[in-house]
Amino acid sequence: MDLTEFASDIGPEQPVSIAGLGTRGGPVDGVHTVMAPVGVESVQADEMTVRCGAGTPLDQLDAELAAYGQSVAIPPSGTVGGALAVGHSGIRRLGYGPIRDTLLQAHYVNARGEIVKAGGPTVKNVSGFDLCRLLVGSRGTIGFIGEVILRTRPRSTYEQWFTTSADPFALFPRLYRPTSVLWDGTTTWVLLEGDRRDVEGQADRHGLAVGELPPELPDGGRWSVRPSDVGALVGTGGFVAEIGVGIVHHDAPAPVRPVEPAVHDLHRRLKREFDPTGRLNPGVDVLVAA
Repeated sequence: MDLTEFASDIGPEQPVSIAGLGTRGGPVDGVHTVMAPVGVESVQADEMTVRCGAGTPLDQLDAELAAYGQSVAIPPSGTVGGALAVGHSGIRRLGYGPIRDTLLQAHYVNARGEIVKAGGPTVKNVSGFDLCRLLVGSRGTIGFIGEVILRTRPRSTYEQWFTTSADPFALFPRLYRPTSVLWDGTTTWVLLEGDRRDVEGQADRHGLAVGELPPELPDGGRWSVRPSDVGALVGTGGFVAEIGVGIVHHDAPAPVRPVEPAVHDLHRRLKREFDPTGRLNPGVDVLVAA
């Protein structure tokens, strides 16, 4: 994919922001805005990778991968680049792993307007500093992603959500490789995938009832909580916790936690190294946004 026009639009000097579909926030007000290229370049089904523009809508990518019986472990909304830039894994993280593990290679444009390659098309030929992981969750403050190679995974032949009133903390260790376990303080939702007979057999053993889709997630705040502390949230308001992951979707904004001075200094030094003048997504603070 030719990123020359994308890099030229970003340029080397003026403040600039990047926008997608607006799912995870819009562009910076009053700042020149660019959009990443769109389109699926190629699917290497045998290698389980896909190459696409960072502006590609995830529903479009998912539809193309479905023809190969594959998918990517990225929450299914917005664009590929937006999801990677924010870095929030979906509710299937328990079974699929964190979103950062999905990105194998990225071509991005740095603060000088140069096209840079990070990572490699396969895990075995990647060496040196793992810049791809740094890009994930950086919210476009160190570079604007233009094209990516993503790791794909087999699409499950069967999946089903189940519900139960059982204690999720007692149930979780007994389940075999659940894709997701959610809890709102009263009801537990379990997503199982695999061969239908195996899924139904596991559900029967643990008294799981076929349920509806998972609950709507509160949008007040996304809390990071020690898995052992999730139970203490009962009575604090409406929430849905991802058991075994430590992420809680709450009615209330996430508590403000002080950032260790050493961590704050590290972030600031990284930002200055990659974007000395602060021209990329100006005003976006990764420490606050995370």
